[in-house]
Amino acid sequence: MDKTKVGIIGLGGIAQLVHLPILKKMSNVEIFAASEINRNRNKVLSEKFNIKNSYTDYHKMLEMDELEAVIIATPTNTHEKIALDCLNAGKNILLEKPGSKNLEEAERINKAAKKNKKIAMVGMNPRFRPDAMLLKSLINSGELGEIFYIRSGWTRKRSSAEKWFLKKSSAGGGVMIDLGIGLLDLSMWLLNNPKPKSVTVQTYFHETKTVEDSAIAMIRFQNSAVINFEVSWSFHSETDKFTLSTYGRDGTAHLNPLRAYRRIESSRLDYTPAKTTNLKNLYQRSYENELKHFVGSVRSDTKVISSVEELISTMRLLEGFYKSASLGKEITF
Repeated sequence: MDKTKVGIIGLGGIAQLVHLPILKKMSNVEIFAASEINRNRNKVLSEKFNIKNSYTDYHKMLEMDELEAVIIATPTNTHEKIALDCLNAGKNILLEKPGSKNLEEAERINKAAKKNKKIAMVGMNPRFRPDAMLLKSLINSGELGEIFYIRSGWTRKRSSAEKWFLKKSSAGGGVMIDLGIGLLDLSMWLLNNPKPKSVTVQTYFHETKTVEDSAIAMIRFQNSAVINFEVSWSFHSETDKFTLSTYGRDGTAHLNPLRAYRRIESSRLDYTPAKTTNLKNLYQRSYENELKHFVGSVRSDTKVISSVEELISTMRLLEGFYKSASLGKEITF
């Protein structure tokens, strides 16, 4: 079987812990090339994962005609430039979340993807958790009725210890763009992307200076649905915590672990799986499913779930979040 030749730009933590090990195990993938400005890291990882073509300048990597797809796992402020270079070189791309710093960057990347007729996917891995995918199927089947409210939260340490991650100019924001965007994307996906009506957000800077370390938000939609979420790097908690609850006219479902119930007159029907997967396995499986979906879409030239085009709607909401927090009032769309 022919293998899809995949390259990766940026060999930091997410590439080392997630992308490279998973891609290495995929029978239909060859890790064809890698680019990393840190020469020592580049050498060590290229040898470890048997990557024959390694570069410190990604432009040279993009000159390789055989290369079909590129994973971009660099700091957020470099995403747009690298994405545009990849797309204009005729390569399909998977951007690590958040995908871009802002709405304008997302729009330019999407325009380039359409112009070059290439796939541009954003790695919103919460969508690809097995429990989230089951919940999506349950909602789509109508078992819970129309979903009118989603309540969610994510508390954990920040995703990167690098200095750039705490600078608004390079990261685009704080915990809202780190954890909040994943929760928002998942919630919007479960609701089938309704049109927003207004947002209200409160941010806090307890342990940070230029970007928020905690945020509480509420989004109202034109169809009367509501999303509420809280995200934090600094809430005092013994463990990381990820929760999401969906409330429908006919039933309720929760994630982590997945529990689902439908009301039937005076009783209820339990859809909860008999066996639950632990959090670590859900995290691993989400990335496995995400990468398999990306490679599968490249191989079959089909539309991806979690595209840059969808990111535009999310970034428009995120823009409203920061405006609401700055002005201290509700923002209407």
